[in-house]
Amino acid sequence: MMANMMRRHFPVAPWPRNLKIISALGTALLVVLVLRRIGQFQRPRGLPLLWPGNRTRPSGNLVGSLIFMVTGYSVDGSTLIVQRLFFSTEDPAWGVRRVFADPAVCKGSVRVIGNAGLFSFTGLYQSKALGRYRLFATDFSRSVVMVLLKG
Repeated sequence: MMANMMRRHFPVAPWPRNLKIISALGTALLVVLVLRRIGQFQRPRGLPLLWPGNRTRPSGNLVGSLIFMVTGYSVDGSTLIVQRLFFSTEDPAWGVRRVFADPAVCKGSVRVIGNAGLFSFTGLYQSKALGRYRLFATDFSRSVVMVLLKG
């Protein structure tokens, strides 16, 4: 019983080539956009301050993706803890029906909202195999699926 109460840490999978390329190109593009807009920003009259051309949007995307990238996982009792760069997010994992590895589970998935490869793959995704699911990943070929009971 005491063994179940211990926190178990699992490192994030090493970054595959595609994540390195997406992160490098995405970072370069966002930095270029930020540098290009410095000194050139003029909001057209009548548009709100947060219009898509605002120079803070590319830097916000870059910083947000970096801060929320997945750096590891822990399981503590019935809680899944996703470790981020500077903090952790907790997800209740009560009612775990099964856990299994499946390198092909994400094939055919569509991102509903989230990050599609800038430092990690995270967010809400949809697939025929899983339905709507939350993803916290760096390498799809090392995917582990945690199926929970519906509450």
